[in-house]
Amino acid sequence: RAAPLPTAMAAPPPPPVRRCPPSLPAAEPLLFLATLSLGLQGPLATQYLWDRLGAERGYSGPNATGPAGCGNGSAATDPLRQEVEVLVSRWNLCINLGGFFVGVFSVTLFGPWSDSVGRRPALILPALGMALQAAIYLLVMYLQLHVAYFLLGRVLSGLMGDYNLILASCFAYVADTSDKRARTFRVAVLEACLGTAGMLASIGGAQWRKAQGYINPFWLVLSASLAATLYAAFCLQESVKQQKPAKLFTLSHYKAVYNLYMAPENLSSRRKLALYTLAFFLLVTVHFGAKDLFVLYELGSPLCWAADLIGYGSAATYLAYLSSLGGLRLLQLCLEDTWVAEIGLISNISGLVVISLAATTPLMFTGYGILFLSMAATPIIRAKLSKLVSETEQGALFASVACVEALCSLVATGVFNSLYPASLHFMRGFPFLFGAIILLIPAAIIGWIEIWDSNHDYSHFSDASLSPADG
Repeated sequence: RAAPLPTAMAAPPPPPVRRCPPSLPAAEPLLFLATLSLGLQGPLATQYLWDRLGAERGYSGPNATGPAGCGNGSAATDPLRQEVEVLVSRWNLCINLGGFFVGVFSVTLFGPWSDSVGRRPALILPALGMALQAAIYLLVMYLQLHVAYFLLGRVLSGLMGDYNLILASCFAYVADTSDKRARTFRVAVLEACLGTAGMLASIGGAQWRKAQGYINPFWLVLSASLAATLYAAFCLQESVKQQKPAKLFTLSHYKAVYNLYMAPENLSSRRKLALYTLAFFLLVTVHFGAKDLFVLYELGSPLCWAADLIGYGSAATYLAYLSSLGGLRLLQLCLEDTWVAEIGLISNISGLVVISLAATTPLMFTGYGILFLSMAATPIIRAKLSKLVSETEQGALFASVACVEALCSLVATGVFNSLYPASLHFMRGFPFLFGAIILLIPAAIIGWIEIWDSNHDYSHFSDASLSPADG
């Protein structure tokens, strides 16, 4: 009988699969740079529209006259002021609708495409698109072009995926490189980067604009976007190990997202996936919609904030990311993730109600303070969504989340920017109150799923504990 082959001659076993060595560069710096660029650009662009459109109509807004020129008794009923507010709101609506309407299709293509070709291309392209948008905004300011060119820059950025694709790809990168036990906190850390960058952008951008105008801060917007592009291209290493060439323009990307929600197997998980996605959609829609209106709400009477207060207010909204991270970590020691999310939603609802009634600066900042746990729910929902699908479906999942976020921005821009001018004559803060009411729906969904799971597990336990004699 032939002797067995020696052990040394046998084929070596395949090496263990590792997602990503801890020494590899992380996605947090890229997300930080992209958020810094976006955080500088958003409030500055709104204030620039206010100044340009107000000057064209002969109105000197609060940015020029300060709070004293805005807070007199006739300011609230000044028809010229209301005309400028409505005009700025409508231009914001057009610009954001144009960008996100294009972006929703781009994210749908680039997200599933990154499952095959890797995450880095889906990070390089949108960062480059944000840099292109910043360059067009600079040209508008230098050459005093019509503000309609803002829409051109927004659409071009949307064609390349925009900030939503960066956000989705970074979360997919984290899902590629983390296990299920640590995923909730890992996602929260990534979201805390949003808060840190946004807070720095808000405070620094407001003071810089007050000292030197709009052009110099927008050079930093361009630089941060280019730095994010270079980091993704040359520093970030790929987290998708089984890369393969794939067509970009194909219906298979849409089918991957469709199968994620409509596959017949494991019906219970698919149902929970749809419900959590609905809760996420409503929560993020309210978040985007309120954030779009904060600057405009603060510029108008009776608050009449100047640039420095607007910066502090924007910083307070971003500070909620950091306070929510700390609160999440502490509450996880004694509560399940679901109930931490419910506490976060209560914080969000209460803060929006106070802001909707704010007629003074202290009350406005009180509302911002109550929002300190408002961002705890989103990382929990993202982690729960990630845990409902298999490892091979993570890319398709985050592609669908990217589509949902793009749709959130689309709906939030349309609803809240249309609701604000329509409610000026009876309650300026009504959009925030409307958002607080909407948030009751995701709170009910998350609580119902947790209660249903608990009852389902208990019924299984009771059935298994019955002996044949008991039957």
